[in-house]
Amino acid sequence: MTKKIDAPQQRHIVLTSHPGPGKQLPIRWGAASPAERGPVIATLTKAAARNAIGTHSGSYAIYRALAVAAGSLDREHVPDLTNTAPAETIGPFPQWSDPAKIVSLDPYGHRVSEVFADQRAQGIDIRPTIAITKAHINMPELKDAIAAGRLTPDGTLLTASGDVRVTKAAIDPVWYLPGIAQRFGITESRLRRSLFEQTAGMFPELVTRNDLKVFLPPIGGMTLYFVGDLAGLNNPATRIACRVHDECNGSDVFGSDICTCRPYLAHGIEVAIETAQQGGLGLIVYNRKEGRALGEVTKFLVYNARKRQEGGDSAAAYFTRTECVAGVQDMRFQELMPDVFHWLGITRIDRWVSMSNMKHGALTAQGIQVLEQVPIPEALIPADARVEMDAKKAAGYFSLEPIATDLTAPKGRALTD
Repeated sequence: MTKKIDAPQQRHIVLTSHPGPGKQLPIRWGAASPAERGPVIATLTKAAARNAIGTHSGSYAIYRALAVAAGSLDREHVPDLTNTAPAETIGPFPQWSDPAKIVSLDPYGHRVSEVFADQRAQGIDIRPTIAITKAHINMPELKDAIAAGRLTPDGTLLTASGDVRVTKAAIDPVWYLPGIAQRFGITESRLRRSLFEQTAGMFPELVTRNDLKVFLPPIGGMTLYFVGDLAGLNNPATRIACRVHDECNGSDVFGSDICTCRPYLAHGIEVAIETAQQGGLGLIVYNRKEGRALGEVTKFLVYNARKRQEGGDSAAAYFTRTECVAGVQDMRFQELMPDVFHWLGITRIDRWVSMSNMKHGALTAQGIQVLEQVPIPEALIPADARVEMDAKKAAGYFSLEPIATDLTAPKGRALTD
């Protein structure tokens, strides 16, 4: 049973739309050291110390508010970070001190207990935005790969039962607003106004506090799964295989066959294991961007429209149906995706398990070299996903197979896998 916390005495609401009393610690994004950069402070226990807009935990912040309102969480609670240090060391890398390289996450987010220990000792509630731990993962497809002889258990990385030993990292988004605006080629004021208006004024500081340049948006983050020795990140000779996968709950978890998401995810993990067993490093980047960041409700509406249109589901109308419902084909904006590779110090990907033209273009635009692109094997494409695959290939996706010439992709943003 949840323990109830005594309701606090009624207190004045503290508005943060204008500077409060006290001196805030500055954030110098892209500084050469954490001491010069300064911590990101977005907690509510001492509002005067806040130097960022938004709050921790992204979309889960509302649940924290409910817990406080219901009396099950003390609003003054400060996490005890004893023994929570990262299970593996990542960084620092030169990219961390380049303000143009990383704009959507805090490169020091996993090291706050270490690099900001002095400030924490002064009672400032500085919280991690990245956590790194060890785990095992298992998917039935990996057992199939073992049975088929494509993977061989080694007892260390991969067991005979299909368990894969991984290091995993959870990353919450931390946006440096001037850098985000620059990445999209717009002004910071335009970005701030759009964020303010399209969240119904949820964060007034976006338009009243131009002195606050960091924003913790209420969106999902990402999870990284590493197969192999992370020490290889410091070795330019390490071969790296990677799959960047955008969330598809229906396929990834429940096996829906209208798309290639789960098969491609499983294939990416297989390639990651294979590369790690050869002395390299495998990496899966799993982004919470359900339904091309349009959301699952919109996604299901599009499914209905595709199936019910005159003539049935077709590759030629694949893009159009999404745009009719959502007004846009895709809102994942892969321009921010390369940040995680800069955080990891990666400048080259040897095996890129993706057919997406947008992901490939975003990587190369940020100076990350892709040596080999690995498409999904034809045998892994579900019959009901053929429409999707044909449409994507016609739109410019990487493919080793001939592309149907009777399909034309509509103008606008191409889809990504």
